[in-house]
Parts: sequence; C-alpha cells; structure tokens
Amino acid sequence: MSQEPTDPHAHPVLEPDLEAGSSSTEPTEVSNSIPAATNSYGSNGNGGGGAMMVPASVERVRRFSDYRLDELHRLLTRHAGERHLVILQDFPDPDALACGWAYLLIAQQYDIRCDLVYAGTISHQENIALVKLTGMPVQNWPASTLKDRDWHSYQGCVFVDNQGATSQLTQWVQQMELPVLAVIDHHAGGDTVAEFVDIRPNIKATATILTQYLQGELLVLDRNVAEHIKCATALIHGIRSDTNGLLQAQEEDLLAVAYLSRYYDSQLLRSILQVNRTKQAMDVIERALKNRMIQNNFSLSGVGYLRYDARDAIPQAADFLVTEDNVHTAVVYGIVYDKDRERELVIGSLRTTKLTLDPDEFLKEAFGHDPQGRFFGGGRSQAGGFEIPMGFLAGLNDNPNYANLKWEVYDTQIKQKLLRLISPEKQVQVT
Repeated sequence: MSQEPTDPHAHPVLEPDLEAGSSSTEPTEVSNSIPAATNSYGSNGNGGGGAMMVPASVERVRRFSDYRLDELHRLLTRHAGERHLVILQDFPDPDALACGWAYLLIAQQYDIRCDLVYAGTISHQENIALVKLTGMPVQNWPASTLKDRDWHSYQGCVFVDNQGATSQLTQWVQQMELPVLAVIDHHAGGDTVAEFVDIRPNIKATATILTQYLQGELLVLDRNVAEHIKCATALIHGIRSDTNGLLQAQEEDLLAVAYLSRYYDSQLLRSILQVNRTKQAMDVIERALKNRMIQNNFSLSGVGYLRYDARDAIPQAADFLVTEDNVHTAVVYGIVYDKDRERELVIGSLRTTKLTLDPDEFLKEAFGHDPQGRFFGGGRSQAGGFEIPMGFLAGLNDNPNYANLKWEVYDTQIKQKLLRLISPEKQVQVT
C-alpha cells in the first residue's frame, strides 16, 4: 500500500505512506480489560463484568499493539448484536481481502454480523484464486447497484486496509449517515473520524495488525476449524504480498508470520501463488515491451486503452519490465474507462529496485495534486501507482482517429512529466 488501486500487491495510491506513526494518541494508562479466551466475550464466566486475568499471549502482544486491543474489545462489546459493513477498497489486494475476513471472524465472537464488500473489481489472477480457493465470503457491490441496497439494515461500517478514499461506497456511507465505527490501516494520511482508529504506517501490512489482534486472543484460532486455517493462510499471503515476499518484512511482520505458521495450509498457499497469467495480461506485457522507452535506467511504457477489468495487467507489466538488464525502475500506464462511474482515467504503476528512489515522493512530484490537494500518485517502498481523471476529455472513443489522437496527447504528457525528473539536466525529445 498496498495500496495503489491497480496493484494486488501494493496499496491505494491515494493513501500513500507519508511518515511512520499512528493517528491515535497512546493513553498514559492501559486497562487490562480484554477477557480470557472463551466462546463468547459477553461474560467473564463469573456472572459479572469485573476485572479479569489477561491471557499471557495478550501480554506478549502488548509490546506491539498495547492499548489497541482493549479499545477494539470495548468497541465490539458496545456494538454486540449489530450488523455492520466491512468496506474494502474498490480493487482489493491480498492484504485487504485477508484483513477484512479476519475482522469478520473476530466480530462474530461478539455476535456481530458483518458483510465484507467492495465496489470495484477483483481481476488479478492471484486475487481471484485467493477468493475462490478459500471460499472467502466477500461480496461485490457494483456502483450501479448501490442505490438499491438495504443500507438501513446496517448499524455501522468499518474500513479495513483503507480509510475510505479509495472506495465508491464511502459517498453512500456518508449519504446514508452510516456511522464509521473503525478504521484499521497501515497507510498514513486520511482524516476519517471513527470510534476506533488503528493506523500504523510503520507496519508493512495491515494483515500484521489483524494478526496481532489474533495473538491477543480476540479470536482464538483452532486448527480443527477449516475457516480458521484458510483465513490464516490468507493473512500470510497478505503479509507476503505487501512485503515483496518478506524481503521488506520487519520484526512485527515476521513475528506475525511465525504465529500464523501454526495454522496455515502450505498447499493452499502454493495453489494460490501458482496460478497462470491470463492471455489478457500477457497481451498488455507484450505491448509494454514493444512501446517501452529507456532513459537513465528508467523504462517508461504506455500500453494504450484497456478494459476496466484488465487494469491489474498494468502492475504485472511493470513487474516484468523492471527485470530487464540496466533497468532499475519501470513505469507502465494506460487509459481505462470505468463505465459504472462514467469516467475515464489514466492509470499507471511503478516498480523499482533502486533503494534511493522513493516511489511516493517521485510520483507526487511528477504528477502533483488536484485542486483539493489530493495527490494523483503515491506509493511505498519499491512500488507505487497513479490515477489521473481525464475529466472533460473522457469518453467518445468510438471514433478511432479521435481515440488515437487523445492517447498520443496523454502518452506524450505523462512521459514529459516523468522525464523532467529522470533527466532534469537536458530536454528529452518525446516521440
């Protein structure tokens, strides 16, 4: 982060990592109010709500999440028996999918029914395999169906691995005045107000945060419960994907993986990772190879127009181009039309192996921000992405001459903005 909207292994570009830290202020006193492991958190076993012994595993995990376990327990206790929406970004990656599922299972312990939803598309083959092979209870709510949803049946919503900026559902949440109960994320930025906020940019994956909740026994995993095994597998996949195969993992991430290793299914994870690229993705990679321009060890490639459900091929092409000799950074971009929202976007993805290049700073400087101060691009270590609405020039692509002309203009403009940073010492002719 993740994010970036186009990348199943990165994070939403509109919520980039800006600096380490949490949006919450740590209290000076911590109340040991988390109950011991039981099937229900509504009672302490003594018929009352008195103080209880905190499990040893909670004490161990306090050095990671300390008071947050107490805060989340109190939130869930307050809302016991309700029905909530757990909202993912429009194009959820493995981290988001796994975390949403883990939160759903935790909430069940408090008799809270959750629906795990997203409004966009899952198109990357690994993400499709993750959902299908695990039987993950995630629901697609396309934008065209949102007005017909029974919003009044929900008492609140939760944002997981995002803060609302990358979901079409957010405007409906606001319109329906649905309370935001929790925001759990590892991306900095955002100003969403909620009863519970756990935002930790210093952690590499939101799945690490959810795993710490499990370590704190807000949900006791059971090796005999198939759903627990599959969710643990999904969480490991989420951490793995957001840490570049654990190469960028920090202590918290590795400790989370070590804990999950007691429960996950290695064969299931192998099956998820061994899916083949689609012909659609291969065609985009072919275009990216054909159109690439190499300057100062940067590979820049525009792939033209793409269908909305093919946008995940862009980061896959960037992953491929960055492996070329004498290339340390690859940027791939194309024009995507979102017919549900009737808008056209330039969507791009960046991959780099250069440790001194910060994708977040690079893309922010290259593309700037909109009139509201919202950056068009951003990223994390070694990965980033951007989304630029085309506004007035969107649509009308039935005329091939007009479509080609529009693409040439945007292709040239994007290259010029990138080359201004790549080769500031000289003017590079874009053809």
